[in-house]
Amino acid sequence: MPLALYLLALAVFAMGTSEFMLSGLLPDLAADLDVPVGTAGLLTSAFAVGMVAGAPPMAALARRWPRRAGLFGFVALFAVAHVVGAVATSFAVLCVSRVVAALANAGFLALAVTAAGALVGPERRGRAVGVLLSGTTLATVVGVPAGATVGQLLGWRAAFWAVALLCVPAAAGVLTGVRPGHDTAGRPGHDTAGRPGHEAGGRPALRAELAELGRPRLLRVLLLGALVNAGTFAAFTFLAPLVTGPAGLGRSWVPVVLVLFGLGTMAGVTVAGRLADRRPLHLLAVAGLLLPLGWAALAALADRPAALLALVPLLGALSFAVGGTLITLALAAATGAPTMAGAYATAALNLGAATGPLLAAATLPSPTGPLLTATALTAAALLLTPTLRERPPAPAHT
Repeated sequence: MPLALYLLALAVFAMGTSEFMLSGLLPDLAADLDVPVGTAGLLTSAFAVGMVAGAPPMAALARRWPRRAGLFGFVALFAVAHVVGAVATSFAVLCVSRVVAALANAGFLALAVTAAGALVGPERRGRAVGVLLSGTTLATVVGVPAGATVGQLLGWRAAFWAVALLCVPAAAGVLTGVRPGHDTAGRPGHDTAGRPGHEAGGRPALRAELAELGRPRLLRVLLLGALVNAGTFAAFTFLAPLVTGPAGLGRSWVPVVLVLFGLGTMAGVTVAGRLADRRPLHLLAVAGLLLPLGWAALAALADRPAALLALVPLLGALSFAVGGTLITLALAAATGAPTMAGAYATAALNLGAATGPLLAAATLPSPTGPLLTATALTAAALLLTPTLRERPPAPAHT
């Protein structure tokens, strides 16, 4: 895998740490800004909404830029948003900074997902996506606990400063690792202006890329991604009440369980990265079947600590293996949208991340309610998976 891919993963690590770290900072943050903890929790929703709404327009905005300039610009904007957040004295300013950070994150991911495939070619696209997603999984294992620790020792503002500092090597990596002189599709620029549906530089026109969303196969892949991620975040968001409730473990076990889940996600994206290029539908068939069964088993065995500790990393691995494979399939299904495909996948996954916890919250105070929500969502995805078995249409040659 090219070095540039790992440098992009470093930026994804910084952004993933920011996205998830608030769970350990909310009480102190709420007290400092004099707002209820529930109100402070809106910062998470603001970030998720920014990710969903921001991916397509940010990718469309950056499609005319050289890829390196777009990636660097989004990392720089993300860092600035965290500097503003670190010095904010009002909740409103902090909330706006989170939305801006989410927009930058969405734009970066949209470009980075597409860039990952372009850096290695179609035959290794799945492995490239796996490397990129390892930044997110590493954030759940290392970045989030570290952010919470920094926040507890030095205050929540220090955690924001730490994320801003993480962006410095990430930005340097983009500048040194991503080669200039390429168009936004990752190929040496060539002028096809005047060819129907294309612009100067060889890329399809924006209208043509947006029309890709009308392809049934792509829509099915995106829907599957949203459902699986909704199930993942429905359960992940409410693991703490499960640990301290039915399982009967103390609060000190909550970080342990979260780290186990994160370790599972790392294993999942590694396996998916190696199999998604060769047998994506086989992987979806097996892991997609095990996911709802696993969430249902965890709900049934929630009062048994040993079962909880064994199932959580397994479910983390299955969830991210399926999610990573669906990203690869989305890129393959949207070959006519080389600059927007990553945005479509990013928006779909974050739509699931935003709606899953909302659906799961409606099942509280039952601590197993979120697990049953995850079971239902992933079972719905399983029912849709066979529709992907039809052979996609061959790309048109011009």
